[in-house]
Amino acid sequence: MNPSRERQPKSENRQVTRAAGVVGAATLLSRIFGYVRDMVLASFFGAGMAADAFIAAFRIPNLLRRLFGEGSLSLAFVPVFTDALINGDREDAHRLAVSSLKLLLVCLSVVAIVGVVAAPLIIHAVAPGFATPPEKMALTVTLTRIMFPYVILIGLVALCMGILNVLGHFAAPAVAPLMLNLAMIGAVFAVSRFSDSQTVRVLGLSGGVLLGGILQLALQLPYLVKHGIRFWNRSGLWHPRMRAVGLLMLPTIFGAAVYQINILVGTLLASLLAEGSVSYLYYADRLVQFPLGIFGQAAATAVLPSLSRQAASHDHAGMGETFGHAMRLVLFLTLPAMVGLIVLREPIVALLFQRGAFDPQTARLTSDALLYYALGLWAFSAVRIVVSTFYAMQDTRTPVISATLAIAANILLGMALMGPMGHCGLALATSLSSMMNLTILVVHLRRKLGVIRWRSILSSCLKTLLASGVMAAAVIMLCRRLLPDASAVGGIRLLLDVGLAIGAGIAAFCAMAVLLKIPEWRKMTDLVKRSLKRS
Repeated sequence: MNPSRERQPKSENRQVTRAAGVVGAATLLSRIFGYVRDMVLASFFGAGMAADAFIAAFRIPNLLRRLFGEGSLSLAFVPVFTDALINGDREDAHRLAVSSLKLLLVCLSVVAIVGVVAAPLIIHAVAPGFATPPEKMALTVTLTRIMFPYVILIGLVALCMGILNVLGHFAAPAVAPLMLNLAMIGAVFAVSRFSDSQTVRVLGLSGGVLLGGILQLALQLPYLVKHGIRFWNRSGLWHPRMRAVGLLMLPTIFGAAVYQINILVGTLLASLLAEGSVSYLYYADRLVQFPLGIFGQAAATAVLPSLSRQAASHDHAGMGETFGHAMRLVLFLTLPAMVGLIVLREPIVALLFQRGAFDPQTARLTSDALLYYALGLWAFSAVRIVVSTFYAMQDTRTPVISATLAIAANILLGMALMGPMGHCGLALATSLSSMMNLTILVVHLRRKLGVIRWRSILSSCLKTLLASGVMAAAVIMLCRRLLPDASAVGGIRLLLDVGLAIGAGIAAFCAMAVLLKIPEWRKMTDLVKRSLKRS
């Protein structure tokens, strides 16, 4: 066997781990400010009419971002752009990037115009329960019209991120969401200085969303120019390779955004429940998004360029090794995060959100939703790795079929569970449908790419679960002494107690990882040691 081919998967694995570390660290910073943003929103708006209206209105451009930005165009573009760089001419690949940005600008501008005009019909479709009172529907429509142009900005940002990731730059794209959080926080405080009206404040918040989109796009452009992307070159809207991007993009609209579509379905059904249900699900989802973004999305972002390079070189053995490494890494990180969220859900919600209009009852109902969302965290993260593998091979049919089945299951499960379980049933339906999606995808991937070492993935997963169980036991025993009733403790005391519980849980998990000799622990510590030596 050629020694260079043995070394290649290991080199790709190191690159994936490094890139995931960069993206994860930048995402951590962004998510911290994201929670500051959510704490500000919870304090100013609680779970009342203004909060429900904003969350429902913001979900629509956010879903379109997933569908036409990160979800479809980015995943469809990266393999084609990578193939153009490896098997074609670099200048031609750059022209492909510029043409894609121009065409996306035109397409999303049309989508935004249609969205602004059709906002009342859209809101009636996605949140029919907002019809009464009429003021709630009117406010939601207005907010939707203000924020719909955001899809233009964030779609361009998503494509810029994909281009930069292929070119080996991960930091600026990962930091970009920080701009949105800062803009929204600034908008709320700025408007609140001049008005106490919740309606005026939420209108200002919507303006902050647009400002955040502008800042995110502005952050990407200098790095694209630095890497040789010349926007002023005479590149038309069409490039011959755009046909391949289009053929991949159309089916990925559904396949890549299952989670977001399921969340939107939850919003629709939650609008039929008691007031505040939409907000409970939103805040719980935001907590799940923290580890999902840092671990799941970071790993998926990092692994796609590597898998695309290997697919372009027809290196299926290398793809199997890279996929296995990414899956083991994601499960090693997300399983303890899942257990931690479940065990500490009540004090975490109380710490982050319980202030102002966000009272103890709202905190309890939010933590109930968090329990059922957290159960699916491992599946949400693993699906992203599996889907990236299919798209790297330019196979969109399988993810689309699986996604369609998962969305149908989510709707049926949500309708069945919302009666006996309320908003918690909708959260559980999202988790169960994602597990179903992952199962279908893994079965088909095993047939398509049989070189994956599934036994090593299962072994690492079982060891990680055991370490997470010990961690949970340690945290529960500590919390019985420190936090018998999280809603009754506040301020610095709650912060210190939650911090101590999290620290004890991490220490217990790390000790078990060393004792059980989990390979991913050794790889991560080796990477940190090498990084410290270089610095």
